Amino acid sequence: MEAVRETQKRYCSRAMITAILAALVFILAGQKGVGKGLVLGTLFSVFNFILMGETLPMRIGKPKGATYMLAFGSVIIRYVLMAVPLVMAIKMDGFNLFSAIAGIFMVQLIILAEHFYRFVKPSER
Repeated sequence: MEAVRETQKRYCSRAMITAILAALVFILAGQKGVGKGLVLGTLFSVFNFILMGETLPMRIGKPKGATYMLAFGSVIIRYVLMAVPLVMAIKMDGFNLFSAIAGIFMVQLIILAEHFYRFVKPSER
């Protein structure tokens, strides 16, 4: 469980830092809605990633039916969670919808970027 938490901490903190720095650049460029949407989407992306990591151990060692129900319930809750920033961006004028969508994928983008970096620049052995 500690490995999961360390992974969550590493990727979520990198995603939030990246989103905040990008949002700062957009806000300074006069695009407040884009910056705010990016941070909003990233915040919910982080919540989604943490929720995924916390529910994973609950499914291990359970009967097949209980595992199915826990997995299905987890997916439904996470989809609803991902809809919140989209609805907020649509309903509220202060957020940009497309940047909120980009923010929703921020944790995944950080994971892909790290793996790509490791692929391109292999560590010295």
